[in-house]
Amino acid sequence: MLKLYATILKELLLLRRDRAGMLVLFVMPAVLVLIVSLVQENVLKTIGRTSTRILFVDKDRNSLGQTIEDQLRESGSLEIIKELDGQKIDEKSAREAIINGDFQFCVIIPEGITEAVRERARQLVTRSLSTDNIPLKDDIDVPDLVVYFDPTVRGGFRSAVVSSLNMAILSMENREKARIFSELLPKQMNKIIQEAMGPYGSEEFIEDIPKMRLDWSSQRLLGIKEKLAFRKDFEKTPTSVQQNVPAWALFGIFFIVVPMAGCLIRERQDGTLMRLLTMPVSYLTLLLGKVIAYILVCLIQFVFILIIGKLVLPFLGTSTLEMGSSPIAVIMILISSILAATGYGIMLGTIAKTYEQASMFGAISVVIAAALGGVMVPVYAMPKVMQEISAFSPLAWGLDAFLDIFVRQGDIKTVFPEMLLLLSFFVGTMLISWSYSFRQGRTGV
Repeated sequence: MLKLYATILKELLLLRRDRAGMLVLFVMPAVLVLIVSLVQENVLKTIGRTSTRILFVDKDRNSLGQTIEDQLRESGSLEIIKELDGQKIDEKSAREAIINGDFQFCVIIPEGITEAVRERARQLVTRSLSTDNIPLKDDIDVPDLVVYFDPTVRGGFRSAVVSSLNMAILSMENREKARIFSELLPKQMNKIIQEAMGPYGSEEFIEDIPKMRLDWSSQRLLGIKEKLAFRKDFEKTPTSVQQNVPAWALFGIFFIVVPMAGCLIRERQDGTLMRLLTMPVSYLTLLLGKVIAYILVCLIQFVFILIIGKLVLPFLGTSTLEMGSSPIAVIMILISSILAATGYGIMLGTIAKTYEQASMFGAISVVIAAALGGVMVPVYAMPKVMQEISAFSPLAWGLDAFLDIFVRQGDIKTVFPEMLLLLSFFVGTMLISWSYSFRQGRTGV
């Protein structure tokens, strides 16, 4: 036991001397959690939690322009801006504001759109009520609404704004067609009744045909209710903090492979490993001491990241980190992830011949595994091929397990498959390390 304690103390002392490695382990994931969480929180607010400000120029100055404006306001997701610095905006100034990046969207209501839409709607309704095949007139040109976009706006964001505008236009068109239909229908009925009754028809009876009410055209028949799928009743929406804290904490944990592999290589190169093996201590004890030492470091690292999620991020305006339903499961996932990372670090330090090889391959492989595992981009947003490949990333196993607890309200049974994969990865890498060291004669056996 004393030998194991001495080995652990040796590893901690070596880590303390490696200040660059300590900065990588603690500062890098902390900075990433802060930056990415704040950026994603702002993006979430931009695309759905606060109103999008758009410029609105009504060159028509008639009823349909006002109707479209009212419909956009009622959507709740758009804030209409018609003045800048106390002056009404025109198309030129609005376009310049978009070009300068001050606004992302501008809607232009063209001149004459009210009369053109009404005339076209009258033609369509008249044609639908008539038994004759009345051709549509080509002399009515209905101008299109113009929407200016900032070129930097993403496609999904643009689609959301255009969708809101299309809904407003569709509602306006339906109301206009219903109004004209209610106006023309009594006249068409009069005409049909008069033709059917001939000289015996009663003018007073025909004139009493009531007009249609228009309130039905704006009443919804079906609604959409959004719900989140959780294992248990859970009313709060998952936040960017719940995604980023475990994701980047795992990224920092797996980055331990760089100092860990470097330590193993330096021990071989300066002869420390050979001197240690001449003492009454087994190679397995030396490896176990390294594993325990780095487990302690990773635990401190994870607690540090949790403090940021609990205290620092809420102070900067994000939501507070909520860790789900099972603290014991969180600890078991954490230990399994740390073991997987340390096993990979030992394997890399055992196989690599130089520190440069270990540091370069270790850093690149961890970044690739993080990208595939959904740390940088959610797995569901990846192409199908990438989603299938991500199933082989240890970071994907750890992140899925953390999200099962943090977000989906799972328990130990829920995350057992991911924990088994992480522990199997640890055992596999340790066996590879032992086998390689045995062939190289480094085990002292």
